[in-house]
Amino acid sequence: MPDDNKDEVRWLAQPEDQDYPSAADYLSLLESDDVVATIVAALKDATIQHRKAKDILRAARLALLPEDNAHVASDLKKIKEGKKLSPILMVKGDLARGIPAQVADGYHRVCASYYTNENTDIPLKLADAPR
Repeated sequence: MPDDNKDEVRWLAQPEDQDYPSAADYLSLLESDDVVATIVAALKDATIQHRKAKDILRAARLALLPEDNAHVASDLKKIKEGKKLSPILMVKGDLARGIPAQVADGYHRVCASYYTNENTDIPLKLADAPR
């Protein structure tokens, strides 16, 4: 159960440069290179929005990873040390077609934030997938 008294999650103003190739690597498992390039370009141009950790996991239909997952634990340690995390990169789903949103980069950061407080406002960039 998340504890509201844990450390506050701090965020960088913008995603780190390496987040975009990481997002492209993941998305390349789902789409063609041309579509991935279009989505990544849209993510780079997108403005920062904020969404709650619990809503990101629900929209993407992702399970909460365990606290002892190596990457989640690393991000929890960064939070405890007051280090800033990189904003999340997401692709919007399609409600009418039953297609979940995709966390293109930052799944572990979302989970770590959830453990800190499920209502954590997470900065993210959100792009539409070409239909």
